[in-house]
Amino acid sequence: MPLGRRVPLALLAVAAFACAAAEDAPPPPREFDGAQALRHVERQLAFGPRIPGTPGHAAMGRWLDSLLRARADTVVLQRWEHVTKDGARLPLLNVLARFNPAAPSRLLFLAHWDTRPVSDAPGYTGPRVPVPGANDGGSGVAVLLGMADALARTKPTIGVDLLFVDGEDYGNFTTTPDDVLIGSRHYARTAIQLGPAPRYAVLFDMVGDRDLQIHQEGNSVVAAPDVVELVWKTARRLGYAAHFPADVKHQVTDDHVELQKAGIRAIDLIDFDYPAWHTPGDTLGMVSAESLQKVGDVAMALVREAP
Repeated sequence: MPLGRRVPLALLAVAAFACAAAEDAPPPPREFDGAQALRHVERQLAFGPRIPGTPGHAAMGRWLDSLLRARADTVVLQRWEHVTKDGARLPLLNVLARFNPAAPSRLLFLAHWDTRPVSDAPGYTGPRVPVPGANDGGSGVAVLLGMADALARTKPTIGVDLLFVDGEDYGNFTTTPDDVLIGSRHYARTAIQLGPAPRYAVLFDMVGDRDLQIHQEGNSVVAAPDVVELVWKTARRLGYAAHFPADVKHQVTDDHVELQKAGIRAIDLIDFDYPAWHTPGDTLGMVSAESLQKVGDVAMALVREAP
């Protein structure tokens, strides 16, 4: 997640969605495996930094392709080359895993799989080394892979697309705005070629923090308030209200914004308050299976309970 992409919303006048009525429906059976999702994070870290153009990035791309072909009905690979502001040529890859691809009614879930080339968090004074990306990158991917595991066991009745976008975290929003959110921008330009637009999209970014606090995100509330309400209502019903506060705390320019520009009702699930962001401390020990479980349970409930 690039430097300078988040702005606290101390004075944003957006009404939070309160718990309006008792939600009596029983929770769905648990099918997401948080422990396995944490192993998916560990496997990503074993590749090293997943910076476009590096061996670790190429190896993880091959792993994603292979793993998803064993689970999804269809896998679409989007390969292209991006030329950065300083002239570097980045080989990029979006991976789209599709379940029930013929279904006209679809949901889209996404996360970025690349990692930040340099540790540069505000106030950080240590070495400018690559960020390991356990939470920033790894956790969102792990939730998608955990969903793929569950969907492979029990196929969905609606269409489900799991999108792994590349090049989200390469540049800087202030100095090189064209070198961030690269993969989601590319997908947004080409989505019309992939069939019916999704009913909505949910982005997972930094969702594995041990102290999980996913506040509603400002751009999401503005663009798709009903989707935000649905997700937070689902989290409450599953008993996760304490981890999904129903208030807006930050406004984030993230991959969901590029999808919004293309007319997709996309929202961002993100835990901004993460001390290890953009530092070498973004390691496996900062991520918990319990947090991944909660997010994965919400995601699977959205799929299984979709009308």
